[in-house]
Amino acid sequence: MSRQWYRNDGDDLLLFIRVQPRSGKDGFGEIMEDCRKLRIKAAPVDGKANEHLVRYLSKLLRVPKSRIQVETGHASRNKRIRVKGLSRLPDGLG
Repeated sequence: MSRQWYRNDGDDLLLFIRVQPRSGKDGFGEIMEDCRKLRIKAAPVDGKANEHLVRYLSKLLRVPKSRIQVETGHASRNKRIRVKGLSRLPDGLG
């Protein structure tokens, strides 16, 4: 059985993302077996893609950037993101 691309961890929300950098536009793609594809415009150079990812998620989830942390996958397309103090996804993202 596959796990969901997001789950609660105490008061936080964990997101399991597969980033596709250098995309024409930012936005979520299909749900894969254990993660969700997220297209971002930024190139994976000098941490720019991770910075862009945090800014994008901050705007989309309506939380400050300081509450979003890339926990694993800093140099990988597969990332685990922790959103502190968010108990559920906004409507339409689940």
